Amino acid sequence: MLTGEKVRLRAYKKEDISLAQELLNEPDIRLNLAVPVPFPFTLEDEEKWYSGLTAMKDTYNFAIEDLETGLYLGGCGINAVDWKNSHATVGIFIGQEAYLGRGYGTDAMRVLVDFIFNEMNLNKIILNVFSFNERAVKSYKKCGFSVEGTHRQELFRGGRYHDNLHMGLLRSEWAARKETK
Repeated sequence: MLTGEKVRLRAYKKEDISLAQELLNEPDIRLNLAVPVPFPFTLEDEEKWYSGLTAMKDTYNFAIEDLETGLYLGGCGINAVDWKNSHATVGIFIGQEAYLGRGYGTDAMRVLVDFIFNEMNLNKIILNVFSFNERAVKSYKKCGFSVEGTHRQELFRGGRYHDNLHMGLLRSEWAARKETK
């Protein structure tokens, strides 16, 4: 388990599956997920995903729980690792509405970033975020990520085209931020 100021990152449990499926199907959450078409996940989809969890595929998934209550809030993880070039691609979601915009996602991302740089010894972390997800962009910037590129009108949601922002964080930038705190 990895612990931050507000959250704990832990392994997924079988009892998380139904709540994860419910949270992932919330309209505001689905809107921000990198799925081709925001079609609802079934319980069977989540069970299949859970049964395939393993750290042997260069993917590492963590459940996010509130440090005080133990409530499952969402998930984060490393979706791909490029060991040769020393970088990882990450993703995160907080699904409990009462916890949105209160620093839980930022804390979870900071814990994940620390794990990647200090335990996996990688040099760079990459993520993609849709331009309309302003709360996430603000959170990632708080963690030290910078916009490295904009994939213009790459996503079609809600009857309109939107930009996809490519963000990155280097180990040296993370270390410099930690030294100034």
